[in-house]
Amino acid sequence: MSESRAELVTRPVEDPAGVAPASSSVAELDEAVTRCVACPRLVEWRERVAEEKRAAFRDQRYWGRPVPGFGPTDASVAIVGLAPAAHGANRTGRMFTGDRSGEFLYRALFDVGMASAPSSEAVGDGLRLNGVRITAPVRCAPPDNKPTPAERDNCRPWLARELELLRPTLRAVVVLGSYGWQSLLPVLAADGWTIPRPRPKFGHGAERTLSGREGGELHLLGCYHVSQQNTFTGRLTPEMLRGVLERAKVLAGVG
Repeated sequence: MSESRAELVTRPVEDPAGVAPASSSVAELDEAVTRCVACPRLVEWRERVAEEKRAAFRDQRYWGRPVPGFGPTDASVAIVGLAPAAHGANRTGRMFTGDRSGEFLYRALFDVGMASAPSSEAVGDGLRLNGVRITAPVRCAPPDNKPTPAERDNCRPWLARELELLRPTLRAVVVLGSYGWQSLLPVLAADGWTIPRPRPKFGHGAERTLSGREGGELHLLGCYHVSQQNTFTGRLTPEMLRGVLERAKVLAGVG
């Protein structure tokens, strides 16, 4: 007997490669992402962190699940990071919220007119993004912020399908850090974008224009990650981040 729709949307997802391509909309994909259990190490870690918590958040209920992308489904710009933070997005349920890295990113997005507020704490706080969607190649918080290659590959179908669904409007991708850069290139190649040889190297301010099989263009921009290691040392300043975001807006035609 075939499963009902209700059973399908509540069942844990063990095979992203089988489920992600079948998602007919970004909303459907986001919902499926939250049920993923493909990586036992990440499942155990995200749930343990959500149970043990950090002392400062002991009275809060942690999300403790994979984190879907955040932003409009007709975005012209995508921001690709690394993975949710254990006590950040793994707590709040929204990409790049709940920690210093998120504060740095959302302040810059607000400054350039791509966010309705300069900060975000959790889902439901009313924040809106304008023309930009934030996502990551790995959707669960990894121990020591270091997913394994196998975990990255398990998660790849979620990002691939998300970018495929965004393709009608997507014009530019800002990649935060070398991990996201290296994770993204195979996804773009599989989706029909021509990746130059040798492959473009990551760097802050790096910029390449990719051509597609249907004649379109996608602008790829590199930016140092908004980690505290970069922002506290001055390697990445607010001005530097705003500069990359403004450039992405110009290339994508975001008003």
